Amino acid sequence: MDIGHDPVDWHAVSADQALQALGSTRQGLGATEAAERLAAHGPNRLPAPPPPSRLRRLALQFHNLLIYILLIAGVLTLALGHLIDAGVIFGVVVINALIGYVQEGKAEDAMAAIRAMLSPHATVLRDGHYAELDAADIVVGDLVLLQAGDRVPADVRLLSAHRLRIDESALTGESVPVDKQSEATPEQSVLAERHSMAYSGTLVVNGQGLGLVAATGSDTEIGRINILLAGVETLTTPLLKQIAGFSRTLTGLILGLAVFTVAVGVGLRGESIQDMFLAAVALAVAAIPEGLPAIITITLAIGVRRMAARNVIIRRLPAVETLGAVSVVCTDKTGTLTRNEMTVVDAATAIDRYAFGGVGYAPFGGIERLDDSIAGSAVQPDEAPDLMELLRGGLLCNDGDIAQQEQEWVAIGDPMDAALVALARKGGLDPAYEREAWPRADVVPFESQRQFMATLHRDHAGHAFVVLKGAPERILDRCNSQRAHGQAIELEADKWHTLLDSLAAQGQRVLAVAYKALETSPETLELDELESGFSLLGLLGFIDPPREEASAAVAAAQSAGIRVKMITGDHAATAAAIGASLGLSDASRVLTGPEIDGLDVAQLRQAVHDSGVIARAAPEHKLRLIEALQAEGQTVAMTGDGVNDAPALKRADVGVAMGRKGTEAAKEAAEIVVTDDNFASIIAGVEEGRTAYDNIRKAILFILPTNGAEALVIIAAILSGTWLPITPVQILWINMITAVTLALALAFEPPETAVMRRRPRAPHSPLLSRFLLWRIALVSLLLLAAVDFVFFWLLQQGADIDTARTAAVNMLVLGEASYLLNARYLSAATTNRNGLFGNRWALLAIALVLFFQLLLTYAPPMQLLFSTAPLNAGTWLLLLAFAVALYGLIEVEKMVVRRRSKG
Repeated sequence: MDIGHDPVDWHAVSADQALQALGSTRQGLGATEAAERLAAHGPNRLPAPPPPSRLRRLALQFHNLLIYILLIAGVLTLALGHLIDAGVIFGVVVINALIGYVQEGKAEDAMAAIRAMLSPHATVLRDGHYAELDAADIVVGDLVLLQAGDRVPADVRLLSAHRLRIDESALTGESVPVDKQSEATPEQSVLAERHSMAYSGTLVVNGQGLGLVAATGSDTEIGRINILLAGVETLTTPLLKQIAGFSRTLTGLILGLAVFTVAVGVGLRGESIQDMFLAAVALAVAAIPEGLPAIITITLAIGVRRMAARNVIIRRLPAVETLGAVSVVCTDKTGTLTRNEMTVVDAATAIDRYAFGGVGYAPFGGIERLDDSIAGSAVQPDEAPDLMELLRGGLLCNDGDIAQQEQEWVAIGDPMDAALVALARKGGLDPAYEREAWPRADVVPFESQRQFMATLHRDHAGHAFVVLKGAPERILDRCNSQRAHGQAIELEADKWHTLLDSLAAQGQRVLAVAYKALETSPETLELDELESGFSLLGLLGFIDPPREEASAAVAAAQSAGIRVKMITGDHAATAAAIGASLGLSDASRVLTGPEIDGLDVAQLRQAVHDSGVIARAAPEHKLRLIEALQAEGQTVAMTGDGVNDAPALKRADVGVAMGRKGTEAAKEAAEIVVTDDNFASIIAGVEEGRTAYDNIRKAILFILPTNGAEALVIIAAILSGTWLPITPVQILWINMITAVTLALALAFEPPETAVMRRRPRAPHSPLLSRFLLWRIALVSLLLLAAVDFVFFWLLQQGADIDTARTAAVNMLVLGEASYLLNARYLSAATTNRNGLFGNRWALLAIALVLFFQLLLTYAPPMQLLFSTAPLNAGTWLLLLAFAVALYGLIEVEKMVVRRRSKG
């Protein structure tokens, strides 16, 4: 028998059947048998994959066409004798490679974080005696003792459970700890409902239990997630895809132009091959935008800084832009859209219904009556004795509390118990006084089989009573009356069941509280005493309240064309109600994990498209959801905080982990970490991502006309057989100046006003649209015309070649400086105060360019290096006039485009 490796639904078999099947007894395994099983199946740990070679990881950083172009540019620059320029280019290549090298290994770190979650030690029963063992030495068939504070060391079938509650949020996403039991659960139960199991890596928050180890290491649920994570394919980002396509196109164009130049010069004009080869080199130097990768990196780095100021931390540089390209956000509910703090919002007594203000565990908030005749009226506690009885009952039958820590109120113990303490304090009750006035004599703790808790109290006169709290169905079955005006009246069962359905439909978790006075004063509570004779005090409705800013953020996302899909471990009805309260589109269409299992690929794509809420989702369900959305051509962001989210975070185009309540495994698998666990911060990050992409496009739109004009100048000179207006050395100077100063200013552009009112761009759209290609061609031709006119006009006026070339260089740079103002907005006018002066970095860049050009023109060392000559005032006026004219012509073109788009 291959123990522990058979696919058995251990939760669905009885404890005795599990013991027999796994060859164990209630005394535990013997030492010899345990040693044999450990040798046969290996230690209880997740396998670590062999790390990739560091040298190979570093070498792969250079395997990129854009990097090849940079290396070629560096070699060509070095061949031309410009050591400093070549050093700058090679420096950019090395920096990019180092950034990629540091970011490499994200998946390995994620799996290491999952392995670290396994408990290092465990208390095991062997040969009838408990012993403390290393968790790695646990084998299938061992009996493990679980106590509050322990991390479960393996997947175990519970043999006994006393008030055992386990936080399984890392696996299931459930915000409330799960009550455990030893009885078998239905075979088709989803992971969150397998109450007879405890899973490796989860945390025991209350009670005790004894579990039979059913799976260890890779066979556990957490091990299965580890295997899923290892097999998930990491996708490249939309920006990197676009840059790769752009690089291929640009490389082909440059090579084609170089070959064309050599062919024309040698074949038609009879020039020497050596001269034409040098001309082709000059053309390649002119056409390659060697500063572009640095500008892209700097723009993304600025986006990182801006996002950090809005609580979004970037772990992988291209994710800045990827977040801006997102068209679908699959978001976890608990802690992201909601506060992950249980709050009582609704109460019903036999007389009235009440609503409570405030959120979370803070004991502040008003009380309003919801009776139809006086709805919305404020209530003072002394005006509602029936409500006070209900609140007092919830406070006394309670093991929780609240405390203030660093300006924040937090729960102590069970979240729902803590919410009841906060509620009692809102009603003016002092927990210390109430518990002193009616001290507890005995308790029947909550167990999942019974689904209620009961406490016995005596006042100081010796009168005894019982408070019962739990699942409404169980409490109502034990009630034969209800409390009204301090008296017991006939129970209206139908009314309470209707109200219960109404509260549940609103996404509320409901508790019932009942009271029973005792004729005698027993020392202990007997279960028989809890079967009947209670008087219902009322119902209490709990929610995990949405964050105040979440609804606005969801609305902002949807107005930006981003579909938001909520994924939760809640039941379908609860999930639908919360989704509707947040304003999610298609919130009424709920898709559940079990339904996903029954759908093929095509059916799932349609179901995911139609559904706004996904409930009861397991890790493999999340993976299938993301893959289905990506198959539709969507760019998907996935948020998560648990181990169960790690595979989906890695598979998504951009994984977003929660910084405060997220596990390390989730953070390592994600590209982005949100420090305040707030959905609104994610949408703020989308805005910054869109801005970063806009600024990269603006930089490209700005840089390429410079290279285009330089290439056209050289091609025109070769075809016409005239002097080169600009030499290759001067071309390198222009490229360096415009990239380092002018283009860099565009990286600091603030968001445009309509950035969040447009739809996400298509993932397969080219980096340069037809409109942008037209703009690049137009500006290149205008610059070519200005440069050639100035150059040949000065030659006709008798100027020497150095003076004419100096004027041509300055004409091209000044034209670029004026075009920088046009490029601040892709289509909007810049003929206003904000357009001209709204980016101080642009003004500073223009000032620096003018300073550098004056040095180039008048400094003797620069004249020697670049063959330049001084210009007179008249020439400068001509150059400035052409620069202003260029600015005006582009603004006219933008105006025409705007009018056509409106028409």
